[in-house]
Amino acid sequence: MRRTEPSGHGPHGQGSEGRARENHAPVGHGPVRYGPHLPDDGLPVLPELSAVLAAAAGRAQEEPAGGAPALLDAACGYWDRRGLTTDPGHVAAAPGAGALLLALTAALGGDVLVPRPCAAWWAPYARLLGRPVFHVPTQAESGGVPDPYALLETVRRVRAEGGDPRLLVLSVADDPTGTVAPPELLHETVEAAEGEGLHLVSDETWRDTLHDPHATVILSPAEMLPERVTVITDLAGALLPPSWPAAVARFPASAAGDGLHARVLDVLTALGARVAAPVAAAAGYALGEPEPVAERRSAAVRLHARLAAAAHAAVVAAGATARPPQAGRHLYADLGPLRDALAAEGVGDAQELEDFLTARLGMPAPGGHRFGDDLPALRVRLATGPLLGDGERRAECLTSPDPLELPQVQRALVRLKSVFGGLRDAQRWEPPR
Repeated sequence: MRRTEPSGHGPHGQGSEGRARENHAPVGHGPVRYGPHLPDDGLPVLPELSAVLAAAAGRAQEEPAGGAPALLDAACGYWDRRGLTTDPGHVAAAPGAGALLLALTAALGGDVLVPRPCAAWWAPYARLLGRPVFHVPTQAESGGVPDPYALLETVRRVRAEGGDPRLLVLSVADDPTGTVAPPELLHETVEAAEGEGLHLVSDETWRDTLHDPHATVILSPAEMLPERVTVITDLAGALLPPSWPAAVARFPASAAGDGLHARVLDVLTALGARVAAPVAAAAGYALGEPEPVAERRSAAVRLHARLAAAAHAAVVAAGATARPPQAGRHLYADLGPLRDALAAEGVGDAQELEDFLTARLGMPAPGGHRFGDDLPALRVRLATGPLLGDGERRAECLTSPDPLELPQVQRALVRLKSVFGGLRDAQRWEPPR
């Protein structure tokens, strides 16, 4: 009988997300249908992308499952420029990274291992297929990549209890923590996974959003273990708006990789998971990284790096803890040091913290239980996109010499500082228990 309980909700265990659902019944707290989306950039669509999409809007022919040659060639060029030589026969495209992860999980079989915390969308696909999901702790300096010793312990324990771990999902540029795993840690984790015969799926959605590319080294596990790593990239990370779903996967150039690629195409075909023709045209254009796309990406990364640094400073000044964000459009805060002040507001777990901060900040603030953390832990992901405000003035942020001084951004940051500062002040005056 298996004693190790998979983390999270679903038929295979009652972990943190399952307890959240049981303890908080109101509609809107579900971990899947109401779960957090990828943080968007909050900016208008790039005009050149809109023009490509509009020009392809008249296409009536359906795209093939896995992507048409033009899109696959563009994906190969994208990876070639990052040192991962790729040919079209080892690439697949789908309407979002979720469809690719679902197909990969179905094709590989077995139990699934993920870091704790991890992207909110990883685990539901395994559970949809009836696969147990086991969370593995990460080290203090970064998220996204499991601690290698904890990984070995988890794999051996699961096998001893009758499990069949086959797949490890990880991310070198992480959602939710916004951190980048050091190369030496990644090497150790990849070696541990190889020794246990695991296949790795490397989610590299945020690899092109490094806040300081000159100070941060990012490597793909596919560079270290090319025959056992499949890379997936959701273009909503740095190239396309989230409302235009497109993602690409790069498979190992081996006999095993060929078989996995074929099985994934079977699943995508069965699901009807095809990229819409106009979106495929825009995705191919964006993957080519022409000057307008590259310039917008760089400007957006600079903007969100400043917003993330300002949000991080506000969180830390209030007495909460957070790893300094290094990539993406989000940071992950632990409000455990403010537990007494939050308790006075009726906040005792991550779901209540989510409700409290979402209402006070006027922006989504998903609790850590959404990302596989324990429900009692007072952790939350904060995104930077909502700090840009609404309406036409968002575009100003890209060209302003000091976007943090723009009125709508300033108001959002003042509100953030006020909410967290109020908790800090309340914590100071909270009588000891």
